[in-house]
Amino acid sequence: MALFTFTAVRQDGTKFSGEREADDKHALVEALRAEGATALTADVARSRSHFRASASPTPTGDTEIAAGAARRGSIFSAQLSLSFIFGVPNSEKILFARNLSAMITAGLPLSRALTILERQTKNTAMKETITALGEDVRQGHALHDALAAHPKVFSKLFVAMARAGEESGTLAASLQVVATQMDRSYTLTKKVRGAMIYPSVVLCAMVVIGILMLIYVVPTLSSTFASLNTALPLPTQIIIFISDALIAHTVSIAAAAIVLILALVAALRSRIGKLIADRGVLAMPIIGSIIARINAARTARTLSSLLSSGVSALSALEITGQVVQNTRFQPVIAEARESVEKGKPISDAFVRAEHIYPVMFSEMAAVGEETGDLPGMLARVAEFYEDEVEQETKDLSTVIEPLLMLVIGAGVGFFAVAMIMPIYSLSSSM
Repeated sequence: MALFTFTAVRQDGTKFSGEREADDKHALVEALRAEGATALTADVARSRSHFRASASPTPTGDTEIAAGAARRGSIFSAQLSLSFIFGVPNSEKILFARNLSAMITAGLPLSRALTILERQTKNTAMKETITALGEDVRQGHALHDALAAHPKVFSKLFVAMARAGEESGTLAASLQVVATQMDRSYTLTKKVRGAMIYPSVVLCAMVVIGILMLIYVVPTLSSTFASLNTALPLPTQIIIFISDALIAHTVSIAAAAIVLILALVAALRSRIGKLIADRGVLAMPIIGSIIARINAARTARTLSSLLSSGVSALSALEITGQVVQNTRFQPVIAEARESVEKGKPISDAFVRAEHIYPVMFSEMAAVGEETGDLPGMLARVAEFYEDEVEQETKDLSTVIEPLLMLVIGAGVGFFAVAMIMPIYSLSSSM
């Protein structure tokens, strides 16, 4: 049993604070929720184990996850790890969370479970990361502190869920929840990317074939047209001009294309460029609807996972704002955090942003707050939008195929007409 200091907000918007004993932070959050209040912050004030502890207390609080890791040393520096260079695939992180959860549930000590996972993984960067985690755990550090030392591998969501699980004694369940959340997000991303692979491959092949024809086929035809000494129609002149330019300035055009691509990538990574790109993507037909639902599902799933694990509302919203990467959605989450700080419901900000978040999102969030089951309602919202994205990606493939046929037909038709028109004009004049 530990004594917690907390601040919370009632359904009528009244903020209050106090001290209360609870088994852990999760139990405190659930107790406040049962009373119709939402926990904003919760920190350990005093626990019985502190009388047996040394004079140096363990840091607590959602904002101190990285602080504990920063004050300690590890023989495996996160900045020097291979994961910093090569990165760790999401599939490896999901597998790590699920397997670690299963081993802890089976009763294995944490250090032993990490040793087994280190031997099992085939990814070099992940193996090095797990080695560092095992070393830190054997030195007596908490798992969430060890995870926080590797921000390139483990997100704040992962660290916060691990911390909540350790404090509540439900680490295995928390790891399973974060694995499910990451898996859902990863699956949505894969489905959208999968739907775009086919058109991307077709368009790239079309561009490559077009360039090869301009370099190797058109010069032969243009020399034939020149020997006939006949007037060429405008489409033919355009094709021949492009072909001559490609042949005469191949290196310059290739260098200009590379510079243009690099400039475009740099522009998209800038704040203004990303903002413009995010707005443009949302304005696109079909694609914009899918992106909006993906971000709504990701927001709902992340908030549900964090709140159900006992993370305070303020920290849950802060972490969710980092998980949701589209710049059109981030300000809404930041506004929701400000509303909660002022004692207002979370749903207020989403109600005012129904032009960005779907109407169902704000309505279900409001119902969840009224019934005291906000995490459960958000989980249902996430499932609904995830199913919608899955269906829309299937429909996207159906719509893209005829559009691709039109684009390819138009390109081939223009080229054919440009090459045939001079021959037809010559034959008709004879």
